[in-house]
Amino acid sequence: MEPTIFANPEIANAVIASPFSQFALAAGLAWASGMRLYAVCFVLGALGYFQVLTLPGNLQVLSNPWALGISGALCAAEFIADKVPGFDSLWDAVHTFIRGPGGAMLAALAVSNGANSELTQVMAAMIGGSLATGAHLTKAGTRALVNHSPEPFSNWTLSAIGDVASLGIVWLAWQHPVIFCVVLAAFIVFMVWAIPKLWRLIRGTFRRLHRFFSGNLNPKSTDPVISASGGSKASLSDAGPGRN
Repeated sequence: MEPTIFANPEIANAVIASPFSQFALAAGLAWASGMRLYAVCFVLGALGYFQVLTLPGNLQVLSNPWALGISGALCAAEFIADKVPGFDSLWDAVHTFIRGPGGAMLAALAVSNGANSELTQVMAAMIGGSLATGAHLTKAGTRALVNHSPEPFSNWTLSAIGDVASLGIVWLAWQHPVIFCVVLAAFIVFMVWAIPKLWRLIRGTFRRLHRFFSGNLNPKSTDPVISASGGSKASLSDAGPGRN
């Protein structure tokens, strides 16, 4: 009997054949790709290459030796880059344009098994791209805030949590799709709430840094003063030499 991550091969076949489970797997791959795209590709490809499991849809392409080698090299690079405070935010900035399309691609591959229509694949790609982009923005915003801490341990801890969580998400989506969908719904609610707040905090931080390096330590002194009647008064710096 070939090794499998499932306790029962019949359960494995049922999971792969179920449309609901295909949706859960596609969503799980997209969500995890928003945090660790290369790790997801490499681990799935390795499991398929060594016949630990049969990858559904067209995900078998990840088991190609060339794809496996490239994803493995990028996975190692990302593992190191994500542990370096400051550089991890630069890495995240570059991957704003990579993780979203990568999640869309994996989601589409997961449902492209011949039984699903092209419309299903397109919908999976759109949903997967949105999930991956949202997960990426949440992750990148959180790490950018943590990078303000002078000590590196919080950064390393969050990075390690991301490593484990990304693979745990895929496992949960594959093994327990119903539980996964509940967790995913909770994450989407949190993501919608958190992303605007995270990026407002980051924007405020960059503004303070800009003021600090430009020497404008008291920016409110040059701002117009709003009177109680609703009109604006010019600041003292705008007053001419002949005014009192």
